[in-house]
Amino acid sequence: MSEKSYTYETAGVSIAAGNALVKAIGPLVKATARPGADAEIGGFGGFFDPKAAGYKDPLLVAANDGVGTKVKLAIDHDRHDRIGEDLVAMCVNDLIVQGAEPLFFLDYFATGKLENGVAERVVAGIAEGCKIAGCALIGGETAEMPGMYAAGDYDLAGFCVGAVERGEQLTGDKVAAGDVLLGLASSGVHSNGYSLVRRLAADKGWKLDRPALFDSDRLLIDHLIEPTRIYVKSLLPLIRGGKIHALAHITGGGLLENVPRVLPEGLHARIDADAWVQPRLMAFLQAQGNIEPEEMARTFNCGIGMVLSVAADDVSGLIAELQAAGEEVHVIGAIEPGPRGCTVQGSAEAWSARSPWEAVHLA
Repeated sequence: MSEKSYTYETAGVSIAAGNALVKAIGPLVKATARPGADAEIGGFGGFFDPKAAGYKDPLLVAANDGVGTKVKLAIDHDRHDRIGEDLVAMCVNDLIVQGAEPLFFLDYFATGKLENGVAERVVAGIAEGCKIAGCALIGGETAEMPGMYAAGDYDLAGFCVGAVERGEQLTGDKVAAGDVLLGLASSGVHSNGYSLVRRLAADKGWKLDRPALFDSDRLLIDHLIEPTRIYVKSLLPLIRGGKIHALAHITGGGLLENVPRVLPEGLHARIDADAWVQPRLMAFLQAQGNIEPEEMARTFNCGIGMVLSVAADDVSGLIAELQAAGEEVHVIGAIEPGPRGCTVQGSAEAWSARSPWEAVHLA
């Protein structure tokens, strides 16, 4: 009796499936081509030419991120098509706050076994996110690792490189007392706080495949899975115009902890929670979890996905330009002298508080 001959597929890894995936996503990747990159894949690395992209003396800025446990919602509810947009958004929004234009993106998709169509749907979302952000998808890695993931599970990581001309980067040094804070509306929960969202869903027995209690026209899962908004194209022209002093991407840590990251010593951000109406989804989460306003302000974006610090004289013009670019804009606060940090305060009506409240974070 001959001894069994082992193959890689015997161990659970299909080289043929991997090759088929590369072939399937080729057109998606090519559609993200931009000056400086042809967005071809298949080599050992991807090239990018900053000179062809129009840069003379660029500083390169790099960012990487994931989507967190929002991926689990996508897996459990077969919502794979747009989770890739979240992956891109979390990286490119971190670049734009430093004044950098996203140039190229690489992804990492890891799973126990490649499932028919799932990886293609995820990569299609990544490619769409790259098109929205104006960056090229020039490469990535698909890792099939039996025994590392439960059946059907996968995880994502993204890596993005951007550029800004030397001297034009946003470092927070232009922020001054008297600056006005503008808030750009988020598209939902974005990609932070999902461990709490999923805990509430389990404890409260939410039926995610039914219409939301606050919106009978849309399923709750569709509200929760809505991709992170990509702010690149609306902000880049304003950055290059020199009228934005600083930008804060509101991710983990919420308003309280992200705004101070772009402030110099001696300046404090004061945010008025009554300046905008908390979205119905956020109000739903707060009510379901009996979440205190301070916890909301450091866990979720509360309806504000990006904060701009600008000179008071430029406010009306910038609001008009942002609205023309499709953004919903709110005047949410100001910069004042004080310890480096952020205060969010509101009335008893703001964010369903039981009495007037104030939350403070010092950097």
